[in-house]
Amino acid sequence: MQPTATRPARPAQRFADLAAPLAPTRTVLLTADPAAADPVAGKRAELRRYFHQTCEIYDRLFALIRDDASYYVRHEPLRHPLIFYFAHPAVFYVNKLTAGRHIPARLDARLEAMMAVGVDEMSWDDLNTAHYDWPSVATVRRYRAAVRELIDEFIQTMPLELPIAWNSPAWVILMGIEHERIHLETSSVIMRQMPLDELRHGAELSAEERRLWAACPMSGPAPTNEWLPVAARKIRLGKRPDDHTYGWDNEYGVEEHDLPAFRAGRRLVSNAEFRGFVAAGGYRDESLWTEEGRGWLHYTRAEHPKFWLHRGGEIWQRNLLDERPLPLDWPVEVNCLEAQAYCAWLAKATGENVLLPTEAHWHVLRETVPGDQPTWDRAPGNINLDHFASSCPVDAFPQGGFCDIVGNVWQWTRTPIMPFKGFEIHPLYDDFSVPTFDGRHNLIVGGSWISTGNEALASARYAFRRHFFQHAGFRTIVEEPGNEAVTAGSRLYETDQLVTQYIDFHYGDAVPGGTPPLGVPNFPRACVAATMPHVPADRRRRCLDVGCSVGRSALEFARHFDHVDAIDFSARFIQAGVRLQRGDEVHYEIPTEGDLTAPRAVSLDQLSLAATAGRVVFMQGDACNLKALFTGYDLVFAGNLVDRLYDPAAFLRDVGRRVLPGGLLVLTSPYTWLEEYTPRDKWLGGRREHGEPLPTLTGITRELADTFTLLHRQDIPFVIRETARKHQHTIAELTVWRRGGEPSARLGN
Repeated sequence: MQPTATRPARPAQRFADLAAPLAPTRTVLLTADPAAADPVAGKRAELRRYFHQTCEIYDRLFALIRDDASYYVRHEPLRHPLIFYFAHPAVFYVNKLTAGRHIPARLDARLEAMMAVGVDEMSWDDLNTAHYDWPSVATVRRYRAAVRELIDEFIQTMPLELPIAWNSPAWVILMGIEHERIHLETSSVIMRQMPLDELRHGAELSAEERRLWAACPMSGPAPTNEWLPVAARKIRLGKRPDDHTYGWDNEYGVEEHDLPAFRAGRRLVSNAEFRGFVAAGGYRDESLWTEEGRGWLHYTRAEHPKFWLHRGGEIWQRNLLDERPLPLDWPVEVNCLEAQAYCAWLAKATGENVLLPTEAHWHVLRETVPGDQPTWDRAPGNINLDHFASSCPVDAFPQGGFCDIVGNVWQWTRTPIMPFKGFEIHPLYDDFSVPTFDGRHNLIVGGSWISTGNEALASARYAFRRHFFQHAGFRTIVEEPGNEAVTAGSRLYETDQLVTQYIDFHYGDAVPGGTPPLGVPNFPRACVAATMPHVPADRRRRCLDVGCSVGRSALEFARHFDHVDAIDFSARFIQAGVRLQRGDEVHYEIPTEGDLTAPRAVSLDQLSLAATAGRVVFMQGDACNLKALFTGYDLVFAGNLVDRLYDPAAFLRDVGRRVLPGGLLVLTSPYTWLEEYTPRDKWLGGRREHGEPLPTLTGITRELADTFTLLHRQDIPFVIRETARKHQHTIAELTVWRRGGEPSARLGN
């Protein structure tokens, strides 16, 4: 792609008034304004302002990139290039509104598939840039403008009841807004890793841009840190269902902790303090690092924090738009592994039991800061873009006896994120939280200078891999040895009821003592057994299992194929398959009667599938809008999928092109059409057309007849267990279709 000069984005003139001022911002409350003459109209206007302000500030951040060529460089190897992040938030609106059946059509199906997923190094995120034919910056800019028009009109016409509930179209809009504000922050982290001359800065900026992106001018010697006593107390975590602000699904629920007395650092750990750790050889002393930390050290060969620069014998710090001599009194910015090593070093040096705080410890401190983001006249700390576009001295914002309980930089905790009791997954975004419930993602708390919207709330819960970098530092605490607070989040136990039901459906026959329910053979295995006699021995190279659920059929197909791509819309289903694939034993419970359950555990060793698991690649995707790279298959299998899609005809038309000539498409379905999943006018069958009954097989044949010939059909029963004495017994029809052949032979029977 030929690099071209990037023109700074200018505000869309018709939305300029709605977008101003760009900062600071206030989260939209879900409730009506009691002073409003027309509460619904007032809330629409508030949502429009919040939406346009979000779009505008995001555009202004990306307008800092000087040349288009910089959009296509992976400045952070664990993340996509910035062209992805420029498009991804806009794509998110369309994908979620489409999935929720709130809008009738897509704007750009190719872009909306390409830019849908890929923001963390989950095994099902595709970070291989060879798979992407990235669009031009101009194309993405036009797309963002089109989405802005679409969402503006949608906000003005959507049904709106107050308070806004999470099944409301307005909740989806808030989800999109808060999602874009997350990426405002993550994109700024990536920009800090770009060469400074690839960003517009200094005199190149307009007066308005200089105000928006002004770094803190203050720095000096670091103040002495100290630990202050905090009394023992019981604390309740979790956002209440009737809270007046938007929340992500992981924020809701309840968890209670009895915290013993502890001491907490008055201030965040400063650059000067961390420089002592570096000078003492902290990066070379592997005894200070966890096993995970040592692995990261060996891989990266790190010798100092990521944003420190060694220049002419001095240490400098890279900020968003400047480089300056290391500000000793600013907070150090490190990943969780570095923070843990520092705590071990300080514990060794002082004889104290120095640790990172838990999530509960931070909330005890947070309760000493009055108010929350929607009620602030001005933020009490360096947060919400209320003060600086950089960190600032660790003693600049006293908050009670401490400093920077909120703001300046995020603060790492030692708590791996896990759901609270009562956690429920939002059906339109099950890949926000669930993929992080793996014991590998630690919570960050408090927010940074660029944390806005939901990120600035006390209830916010965000977590990253321990080796990831954000605008994040840490505070230390001291606990009495042997009296440490319990760190929640160590349980790797599947508790999602729908997921456990499907794990048992797919794998329950293999667990010790497990038997096929009602004597009906395992359904995924039966489907593979019915399919393989129709697959020639020389056509067993590549297979696609779309709608793979928790993965058994994909793993069974891997016994026969060189490579299997397994795709599902649900991240929580994929995660179960991935855990098994990487060798974990998945523990879960099955209901027996009432509140009683029985424990179960499954692994691929029990299925003799461990050796073939490496042939499967799990990916998240929308079956009705798959990425272009999923093509060239000898077999495409769609198990019990077509009657659960929002546009099954579009799926069949598209998936047929992904099968090689002479290859097979295999469908199974019990044809249980429900408007909950598919609009009635898109049902392929199970309804009347022109007054006559339309069977589903006839509808499928009509969609496939020009390209496919029906080879085989048979019934395959399956049983889903609900309790020990209650089961769902269903019969699916399996049909095998070959691409090519004469249309006249398309049915045969």
